[in-house]
Amino acid sequence: MNLSTLKPASGATKARRRLGRGVGSGKGGHSSTRGNKGQKSRTGNNRMPAWFEGGQMPLQRRVPKFGFKNPFRITYRTFNLSQLASLIEAGRLKADVPITPGVLISAGQAGPKDRIKILGSGQVSVVLDITAHACSKSARAKIEAAGGHITILSAK
Repeated sequence: MNLSTLKPASGATKARRRLGRGVGSGKGGHSSTRGNKGQKSRTGNNRMPAWFEGGQMPLQRRVPKFGFKNPFRITYRTFNLSQLASLIEAGRLKADVPITPGVLISAGQAGPKDRIKILGSGQVSVVLDITAHACSKSARAKIEAAGGHITILSAK
């Protein structure tokens, strides 16, 4: 076999449509299927950006803007104590193993870049050793009342 003899399979390629080759061609003798007149019928119209609206005020400038988006906002993946309890009951987490962000990631409950925050909704019946990026006061109180311990990771 020689690479110079390779050809596409039969029917795999199709000849391109030859536009603007006279009135009898059936494909736009005078307009080459571009319609009549206007900027988009001329050559070089492909230099217009996709969002160009013919000179009128563009949509992204005429729609009113509201609020403020903080680029330094810190978002957390939150876990209630009831969620952690149900994960332990289901066997997805073990109560005797410290619950860390890595354990939650390996259990498929968090992503690798998620910051973890523990919230206090629900009850704790087992002793938990939790490491997270943040924790509410009520969650800390319930975990420590059950004999557990919570460690807060640095914000970085």
